[in-house]
Amino acid sequence: MTASTKNSAPERETWGKRSAFIIAAISSAVGLGNIWRFPGVAYENGGGAFLIPYLVAFLTAGLPILFLDSAIGHKFRAAPPLAFKRLNRKAEPLGWWQVGVSFLILTYYSVIIAWALGFVWFSFGRQWGDDAVGFFTGDYLQLADAPGVTFEFVPAVLLTLLIVWIAAIIVMSLGLRRGLDRANRVTLPLLVIVFVIIVIYAMTLPGAWDGINQFFEPDFAALANPGVWLAAYGHIFFSFSIAFGIMLTYSSYMKRRSDLAGSGVVVAFANCAFEILAGIGVFAALGFLAFSQNVQIDDLDGLSGVALAFMTFPTLLSEMPGGAFMGVLFFGSLVLAGFSSLLSIYQVVTGSIQDKTGWSTRRVAVTVGLAAGIPSVVLFGTTSGLNVLDVLDAFVNNIGVTGSAVATLVLVAWVFRAVPSLRAHLNALSSLKLGPIWTIAVTAVTPVILAVILVRGIAEYITEGYGGFPTWFITTIGWGAIALLAIFSFAMSYRKYRRADAETFVPDEPEQLHTEMTDLITVARETSAQRRTPGGTR
Repeated sequence: MTASTKNSAPERETWGKRSAFIIAAISSAVGLGNIWRFPGVAYENGGGAFLIPYLVAFLTAGLPILFLDSAIGHKFRAAPPLAFKRLNRKAEPLGWWQVGVSFLILTYYSVIIAWALGFVWFSFGRQWGDDAVGFFTGDYLQLADAPGVTFEFVPAVLLTLLIVWIAAIIVMSLGLRRGLDRANRVTLPLLVIVFVIIVIYAMTLPGAWDGINQFFEPDFAALANPGVWLAAYGHIFFSFSIAFGIMLTYSSYMKRRSDLAGSGVVVAFANCAFEILAGIGVFAALGFLAFSQNVQIDDLDGLSGVALAFMTFPTLLSEMPGGAFMGVLFFGSLVLAGFSSLLSIYQVVTGSIQDKTGWSTRRVAVTVGLAAGIPSVVLFGTTSGLNVLDVLDAFVNNIGVTGSAVATLVLVAWVFRAVPSLRAHLNALSSLKLGPIWTIAVTAVTPVILAVILVRGIAEYITEGYGGFPTWFITTIGWGAIALLAIFSFAMSYRKYRRADAETFVPDEPEQLHTEMTDLITVARETSAQRRTPGGTR
């Protein structure tokens, strides 16, 4: 391949600065799961002792897969399908599987943000009254009595859901820099400020420190339970937004000379720090709720997920001084965290379609927005929305995302033997050099652990079902979604790419990148030294 052929590819949009990628990646990783999932998972799996397997999982799975995603995206300069195709022609269906997973998550993640937006309004008058559970499932969602798919729309949900989709389409239509980057630079700082206020206030409430102590109180006996370690790996895996295309897509927009591993470390530690902050805030609030009801935290219901956000927290806010104001802040933080994550999932789909078709940013953003928004409204803006969401989320995450991770690691490491070249690419660009430990993590440790999690999850769904839902409902919504993912993945792989460089692209050689980075660093140091010298340029 000649240099002229290689350089004839159209210019790919990039982040303006390294900080833009870091902010976008943190915005994606810091989502609803950090606020409502981590505290519950930690509490149920040894409290403070859970931080030990959490740290081990962070070092052996979270960071390694984050680096792997970044290397694939940056080296092959494309969203998942084209990136995997450039890695090996036979791997393209894996990329479309990740796009399909992101598309499904996009449809239902948006409705959770819509619920949070509705509760911002409800918080002003604490409209849930004394029965937050009944208000959420009855008055607000008007949840159908029996599982099924209804077409009875709920006006309150429909309105906020349309607002979320309109806002998302507008932001994505503006492109990477004018839309996504600017939105993240607003939502992330606001989220941090709002949640710090929530944590500080919650820590001043009666019983708050009892809750915090219970959150961090270690139960070291739990470390002997393999399930606790699997829970740590499972949570780290979902928390980092890895293996379903987000970090791979985001890294593909980084400039050719970018510190990949260094940026990944910043993103990973920022995500973990926010999770610890969320745990402190949530359990300080739960400590107050237990104190006010004269019960133990163990006796409280709904310590994670949708129940924590829309049932337990409204109950708490009803008894909290200044509960209306804190409700606006809490549900506002859910909107901010959720919306920034929604945009990152959206970008996986739009970036992949744009690679395939060559469409303009606006055209692909509107097309994907309508394609995901219409089923989102039809399925989740109705009285059956919560039940459909519950089953779909379980299967997409526990089988779709985990399966994607296992397939990625097995194919990249064992079948295509691409780990050495990806490691060389990372080391040519990064201040942090990856050694044999990283190779062992992505080729042996993480694939085995994730495979165990995947097999256990599949076996449990087959033998025990899920959530007490009838078999026909689980088969239709859950297993049906997995089947559609498989069909979609292979069907899209047969379509030809319209991008001129899809077939002619040649990735940069590590030696070339290393030389360019070394020259760049040398110039930067010389310039800095000159400015420090009297009489130098200022």
